[in-house]
Amino acid sequence: MLASIPLLDPSGLLHSFGPWVLIGIAVIVFIESGVLFPFLPGDSLLITAAILAPVLGIQPWSIVLVAAIAAFAGDQAGYLIGKRLGRRLFKPDARVLKTAHLDRAEAFFLRYGAVSLVLGRFVPVVRTYVPLAAGIVAMPYRRFTPWNVLGGCIWASIMVILGILLGGIPFVTKNIDVLMVVVVLISVLPLAVSALRARRKASAGE
Repeated sequence: MLASIPLLDPSGLLHSFGPWVLIGIAVIVFIESGVLFPFLPGDSLLITAAILAPVLGIQPWSIVLVAAIAAFAGDQAGYLIGKRLGRRLFKPDARVLKTAHLDRAEAFFLRYGAVSLVLGRFVPVVRTYVPLAAGIVAMPYRRFTPWNVLGGCIWASIMVILGILLGGIPFVTKNIDVLMVVVVLISVLPLAVSALRARRKASAGE
């Protein structure tokens, strides 16, 4: 059953939810936001949902609301996991819970502080582990929560607005599959750049 779910195909994934599409969006965003599984469509899912909103029978504002709430809840879960379990879940050779992912998120958090909860939302993988990093370094909860809310609202709003704008272009609506490939590639671009920089530093240090 799970193997048949098109996780890397936002359009197919949304259609597979049927009448439960908003609940499906909420679950995906929640898991990707803070339950330590970063390899799910986030940006591309919301953009595609906004473009296909008339076909899916949902309103753009409902996508923003559901995604923002799910992002908030996911970050809360990530923060609590980080505060209670710390780095114990991570191993250098793990498939998903790699120490390198957490190290990258911690560096991002230390560089940008509380603002990382907003900026990190736009960087795949980083957005999953920044709340965890905030919990690990014991960021005060009263400070964490407002930035958590702000980050989720801004991210969800921008992604949906972008989808609405793109949906108004006939070429885009007729070539949605091609567009989503481009969106996914753009989403992972920061990770590719970061990996290349890390390799260059490692090579220079040898």
